[in-house]
Formats: sequence, C-alpha cells, structure tokens
Amino acid sequence: MSTQMKKEVHMTGKDLMGMVQLRPEDLGKYAIVPGPKERLDALTKRFENPIKNFSFMEYNMYTGNVDGTKITAINGGRFSADTAITTEILCNAQAGTMIRVGSCGALRDDIKIGDIVVADSAVCGDGVTPYYVEDKNFEPQTDKALTDNLMEVAQASGYTIHKGKVWSTDAILRETREHVGKAVDKGAIAVDMVTSAFLTICQTYKIPAAVILAVSDNVIEGEMGFLDTNYYIAEGAIISIALDLVKKLEAQKQAA
Repeated sequence: MSTQMKKEVHMTGKDLMGMVQLRPEDLGKYAIVPGPKERLDALTKRFENPIKNFSFMEYNMYTGNVDGTKITAINGGRFSADTAITTEILCNAQAGTMIRVGSCGALRDDIKIGDIVVADSAVCGDGVTPYYVEDKNFEPQTDKALTDNLMEVAQASGYTIHKGKVWSTDAILRETREHVGKAVDKGAIAVDMVTSAFLTICQTYKIPAAVILAVSDNVIEGEMGFLDTNYYIAEGAIISIALDLVKKLEAQKQAA
C-alpha cells in the first residue's frame, strides 16, 4: 500500500478555478472582496447588469459594471481558511487589483466604533500564513501605491480614518490580555480574522492588494458595537470608498 502523494499538492487554486468554471476573461479589472454575503449583496446592488459567475459552497461571485468599469465581487469569507480558498481562486483567475472590504476590532482606545481602518500591513496570528511563508517574523504588506490612493479617497469621505497594521487571529474567543498585548507590541492598531491570509496570498501571486475595514468593536475598552448604528453606517461607507477608489484609479489611467 502506497502513501506517497502522486502530485506535489493535492489541490491547487487553479483546480478550484476549473471546478467553478471560471475563466480569466470573466473577471473585471478590479476585484472587491467583502466577507459575508450580506455585504456582498450591498455591493452588487451598485452594479449595472451584474452577472453571477458562480456559486460554490457558500461563496458567490458576481461581475458587473460601475460607471463603465468592469468589477468583480465575491464574499471572500469571514475567516482565514475560507478567505484562502476564495483568494486563491481570484489570484489564479488573474485578478488585476484586489480590494478587501471588511470589519475589525480596535486595539487603541482612541479608535471608535464606526471609524474606518486602512491597513498597511498585518501581524500573522492565523493558521493559513505559515503554509505559505515559513518565516515566523513575516508581515505581509499592502500595495503602497494602491493604499496611498485608498487613503486619499477614504480621508475625503468625511469619516474618521486610521492607517496601520492589522493583527489577524483565528481565535476570536482567545483575544486575551496576553495575546492582545503581544499584537499591540508589534504595532497592531486593529484585529480581524482575514487580513494576514488575504495579503499573504496576494503577495505570493504578486497581485496589488489593499484593505479597508469598518470598526465593529473596541478590544481595549471592551466595547461591542456589532449592532451599533455607527458600525452599520461605516460598513456602507467602506463599500462606497472602494468604488470611489476604482473611479480614481481609472481616472489616473485615462490621464496618463
């Protein structure tokens, strides 16, 4: 009886892309990646003539137009493991630019529920990243030019914007003083369950990526704002900011 694998990897992102019958030409110039389906629905309502690319397990992908620009959107997942699956699909389908729209908890007392965080890098506390990068000190980065443009658009929105490092962890119920303290010591200003895996995979495939997050709670203050009106408003705002970023990038290309 043989236990030797006949392939180097049992399943690849390209295999997944084939399973859902997705072709590179099906994608838009930009991929906007919310976590839950509800946020995806709010985004695709802004699309003109959205086409459903596929439904696979709990994931749905749509492509449509916004002011003449072709954009793809997928509910990328709430956690690092499912985010890895959807990000691999997008990367193997040769997405051009990836924008994550998510939520986070604040790791500073001056960051309020309903504020917005733009990530510039991540602290890896998730279980996905070590399978891509063995360096324990590795910190994935957002694309600088893309993030600079995102910051300009976000700051013009009128919301309170914070820029910094995001700690990603799989263990939401183990955000103890010890673990939070270690993340803060590494410079993290917010915590989520996705950013490090998302950025690591995008960086692996050399695809420009940016991350914008609505603040849903404050870990330092012990405040829960998941049902807070300010959080819901910020959720809508980050979708608008992502779409405005696409408009800005397209305008830059036309002017070049």
